[in-house]
Amino acid sequence: MRSARRSIRQEDFNPTFQFEHEYSFPVAGVDEAGIGSWIGPVMAGAVILEDGVSQDLLSMLHDSKKLSEKKREQIFDLLYKNPFVHIGVGEASLEEIVTLNIRNAGLLAMKRAVMALPLRPKAILVDGTGRPDFEGEVKLIVKGDQRSYSIAAASIIAKVTRDRWIKKLAEEYPDYGWDTNAGYGTKQHQEALHSLGVTPWHRVTYAPVAALLEVG
Repeated sequence: MRSARRSIRQEDFNPTFQFEHEYSFPVAGVDEAGIGSWIGPVMAGAVILEDGVSQDLLSMLHDSKKLSEKKREQIFDLLYKNPFVHIGVGEASLEEIVTLNIRNAGLLAMKRAVMALPLRPKAILVDGTGRPDFEGEVKLIVKGDQRSYSIAAASIIAKVTRDRWIKKLAEEYPDYGWDTNAGYGTKQHQEALHSLGVTPWHRVTYAPVAALLEVG
């Protein structure tokens, strides 16, 4: 039992090309960022890694949430500069989140990220359990950002892209703490919502935000 429990421990996973090698090139890893945030669009990244990517860069790749902001930024820039890395970014707007719900909006953002790739992938590897609309092969991988190099890269692209967007927005709304909480429901964010109210960027279908609108 002990070995079985260890096999599913989160920290036991390290990215490899195992899943990519189940398909013919090109294969894209896909991930989203911002599903749990209370503000703004949900964004997604799609990444195709060629064989020429160095082991030094591959060794840096992991679930974006496990990396420091400084490290994510460094890897993000290295990915964009590397000629063996192909990147697509997509998003679903605040309005689409409201009309489609956040799960479907996240899938739409991932579809758009794949469509934005400079190469048409034959297969996509997706972090999680939701299947984006894609004509080719799709493999859903739980904890995929910890198990696949391509998904790990996509998670960094999605996370840094969204974080940079939020930091700019935070300059207009400094009291909500978005520059540090990325729009998630921290104490500072909740207190600002109660004292300053809902902004045009809040997801009004989310329960804490909707409750304030009902009170108002």
